[in-house]
Amino acid sequence: MAATSATPRFALLGAAGYIAPRHLDAVRHVGGELVAAHDPHDSVGVLDRYAPRAAFFTEIERFDRHLDKLRRAGRGVDYLVVCSPNHLHDAHCRLGLRLGASVVVEKPATLNPWNLDALAELEADSPGRVWCVLQSRLHPSFARLRDVGAAGGDHRVRIRYVTPRGPWYRYSWKGDPERSGGVTANIGIHLFDALLACFGEAAGYEVTEAGVERAAGRLSLKRAGGGRTEVDWLLSVRADDLPAGHEGPYRLFEVDGERVDFSTGFEALHRASYEHILAGRGFGLADARPAVALVSDLRR
Repeated sequence: MAATSATPRFALLGAAGYIAPRHLDAVRHVGGELVAAHDPHDSVGVLDRYAPRAAFFTEIERFDRHLDKLRRAGRGVDYLVVCSPNHLHDAHCRLGLRLGASVVVEKPATLNPWNLDALAELEADSPGRVWCVLQSRLHPSFARLRDVGAAGGDHRVRIRYVTPRGPWYRYSWKGDPERSGGVTANIGIHLFDALLACFGEAAGYEVTEAGVERAAGRLSLKRAGGGRTEVDWLLSVRADDLPAGHEGPYRLFEVDGERVDFSTGFEALHRASYEHILAGRGFGLADARPAVALVSDLRR
């Protein structure tokens, strides 16, 4: 569903979170108006920069009631943006669809594939759509990966993704696998999504390490038309996994010994995601399902 008003109207869940500013920036980039925001934490001064007149709520019940009041007055929102903790995505997507809005949901869309299936049933009976932010597919290097996969043949992929986090990580919802899905969902799902989209479905896997701050394993992908890709992956939020002398996030993505650059270029991809969504060309629940299913299996 594209925006129904000249100025698309947005509401946002998770305004105090790390990723919220990128969504706020994207809303402004596409000429949208943020009319309401919610977060149980009130450290949301960032709203003054992007939407100083937006209504703000710390209680989800009052946020829901406010949006429903707007809807009944003929001034409902076109999009509900979901930036809340991962385990809440399913419920918050449902809230948006019940309000008659489309939903823009951060990764992972849900923690389990069966939640996606139930959402798809609700979506089918709703005027809105659920749009999943799969920004890696809009990265310039994705087209190169897609061409390699489309050419067929067997490939070997090596991934080393290290994004250091401080002690707070363990004490936040991100350090709780029941709420976050673990590091494979927190930082790995975009890379897994890109792999599955380019090289085929998961044909087998082995998890060699599964910790709160670090996970590793091997993954086998198989294309319907032939060809197999073997993936050796490591994901970490520990600074001691960085190469010597390297500071900041480190993304090594090698295909057949050749490096594919996913280390930079992510800063503007939320803007591009919103452009695609408003044009009706975003990524839906079916697009998100393979990576959600894989990460769910890896976690178990």
